[in-house]
Amino acid sequence: MNGQRLLVTGGAGFIGSNLANHLAEDNHVIALDDCYLGTPENLDDSVEFRRGSVLDDELPTDVDCVFHLAALSSYAMHEDDPTTGIRVNVEGFVNVVEQAREDGCDTVVYASTSSIYGNRTEPSPEDMDVEVNTGYEASKLARERYAEYFANHYDMSMAGMRFFSVYQGYGGAEGHKGEYANVIAQFADDIAHGRSPKIYGDGTQTRDFTHVNDVVRGLELAADHELNGVYNLGTGEPYDFDTVVELLNAELGAGVEPEYVENPIPDSVYVHDTCADPSKIHEATGWEPEIDFREGIRRVCAPYASEPL
Repeated sequence: MNGQRLLVTGGAGFIGSNLANHLAEDNHVIALDDCYLGTPENLDDSVEFRRGSVLDDELPTDVDCVFHLAALSSYAMHEDDPTTGIRVNVEGFVNVVEQAREDGCDTVVYASTSSIYGNRTEPSPEDMDVEVNTGYEASKLARERYAEYFANHYDMSMAGMRFFSVYQGYGGAEGHKGEYANVIAQFADDIAHGRSPKIYGDGTQTRDFTHVNDVVRGLELAADHELNGVYNLGTGEPYDFDTVVELLNAELGAGVEPEYVENPIPDSVYVHDTCADPSKIHEATGWEPEIDFREGIRRVCAPYASEPL
């Protein structure tokens, strides 16, 4: 993208700020955020920051493309306050897209989730049957249905990106998320400071860990190609939590053992394994992950090199 006016909602958050900073190299980027999970400190000076909610009446949607990443993004947030969860994730989505449409913007790229695939050790294609077990999953699936409505009724380009386990580490924009950060960030910080990372269950659960830089490229390509429908953004190469701890220890030169604790999330809703089938986004745009897992681990651990273990 080059020379365009762009809006990133949730733009001061983890993925949003990485996207906004990247796009601002060649575009005028507005980052909208209410600072619940984000902070303007994540943003470069070249990004125009607007503090506000996706539920506001007057939004800066007079743009060429909207990247809608704002969301309450965890199971716990939705269980603690289901009404707010649905307002932000669904009503906020419709509000942003409708204002964009009225302002003449017909290209939207938005965040969905891979959680709706449930437990899968095999690659999950976009056309497989999905189900909803949590309020968070329900809100993201509702987004996909409303996106279908905007695409079919108003001929808008609506690309839903089903994120898998996106990470960067506390040395990046994940630092502000704290306990809501990816487990790689949390485990790395624990090990670097001599604390035992807490693993739910026995450590055999797997995630398709995808570096945020690869996700940012996927989001930009989806906009460039004016995609419609839903697309996986994942590597197709999952790793279990025990292996994550092992690799982090090796990179940090540490030997910290994990602590295995009872999973506070009910087994009926806990996603034990995830694995992407990224072939659809690859065929549509040529996207494929460029940062392999061991390189990603090295990048997560690099900021701790100057700290004493």
